[in-house]
Amino acid sequence: MRKVIVSEFVDNQKFSRFHFALLISCIFIIIVDGYDMFMLGAIMPTLMEEWKMDAVAGGQLGSYALFGMMIGALVFGPVADRFGRKNVILICTILFSLFTFTSGFANGPNSFGIQRFIAGVGLGGVMPNLIALVTEYAPAKLRSTLVAIMFSGHAFGGIVASLGALAILPSFGWRGVVFLACLPLLLLPLLYKVMPESYSYYIKVNKQEQLVRTLNRINPDFQFEKSDQLVMHESDDTDSSLRKLFTEKRGFSTVMFWVAAFMCLLVMYGLSTWLPKIMQSAGYPIGSSLIFLIVLNLGGVTGAIFAGKLCDKFGSRRILLVFFALGFVSLTALSFSPSQVLLYIMIFIAGATTTGTQINTNAYVSQYYPSGIRSTGVGWELGIGRIGGMLGPVIGGFLLSSNLPIHFNFLAFAIPCLIAGLAILLVQEKYGHLVAPEEHDEVQADHAAIH
Repeated sequence: MRKVIVSEFVDNQKFSRFHFALLISCIFIIIVDGYDMFMLGAIMPTLMEEWKMDAVAGGQLGSYALFGMMIGALVFGPVADRFGRKNVILICTILFSLFTFTSGFANGPNSFGIQRFIAGVGLGGVMPNLIALVTEYAPAKLRSTLVAIMFSGHAFGGIVASLGALAILPSFGWRGVVFLACLPLLLLPLLYKVMPESYSYYIKVNKQEQLVRTLNRINPDFQFEKSDQLVMHESDDTDSSLRKLFTEKRGFSTVMFWVAAFMCLLVMYGLSTWLPKIMQSAGYPIGSSLIFLIVLNLGGVTGAIFAGKLCDKFGSRRILLVFFALGFVSLTALSFSPSQVLLYIMIFIAGATTTGTQINTNAYVSQYYPSGIRSTGVGWELGIGRIGGMLGPVIGGFLLSSNLPIHFNFLAFAIPCLIAGLAILLVQEKYGHLVAPEEHDEVQADHAAIH
């Protein structure tokens, strides 16, 4: 009887059609997730005008979905580790698509906010599980890159939301922008067919036949025997409880991940919610202000993929530290009202080093924890981070309502970048399950580790 360590088998594979199908499915879901999340910043000026809201009330409205996202990440991360990731991902997709669509019928901020909260539960639940699923099946040499490419779809969804708002707002108003959220529901049957279930879940519930079929999709040339013993990793520890985040000397690093996510999401959602309004208050027309939001999200997509490649080559922590420092510099530079060309460049860099850096922080976290608690680890990192995400729009609204000079708005979002960088610096990598970049070159691309 052979003992096949599934995690090592997966690590050693080349990028295949299986990985491509998984990546495209997850990218589609995360684009829709990003659209649903970032469209609020695109329609916020219109909502404030229609419902006679001030900036503080607008900031509170922006926090409804983020509060739901915190709950969704905290609840659905551990649920998926215990009951499987695929079904949780699809249930959460239905939840946020449906309630974002129905929020288009709201006749006031209270009704809109409640539906945004429910949609936020789905938005928050889908993210950690997409990250965990791609991390689990990605070849070791491409892990950070594939997670970054997948999750950059979130920022791309923000671009789609901004372009959609530019095209739809003049003719159909903000409700037309919101109604588009129902389109992904049409593709759910296809997603259900294409997406794999987590191999750690199959092992946990002893579904060897389904696991073998999935592994043969990854590498059809490898033949598994009925007598093979398939295990997750050497220790085969299937305990997915929350306390595992704090055992084996992982507790301090877990808290540092939470601090980094708190600060980064504060900046990310503060800017995405208020950048159009900040630029509008600085004298730019609404169309031009939405273009700044597009540039911010383009920076997020570019920064995520570029940093992901660097993380795979040089290690995640050192790249994240450099990007957080650049985030501080770019946001500080914006506070000095640069020329318009430099303004676009700095906003692009700010997107690359906030949204892009958060994406690669998620990849870093997903690799730090073993498979059995991967969704739990990422879910709680994002869940605690959502508290910062909720504060971002509120802080931005308070600053705008105070009529302070524009540079105070950007400085308030620059300082958290330094705190996030310090938290990543303090992560104790020696207690994680990370694979050093130099070890990637030793991976044999065509052979599984069989004992």
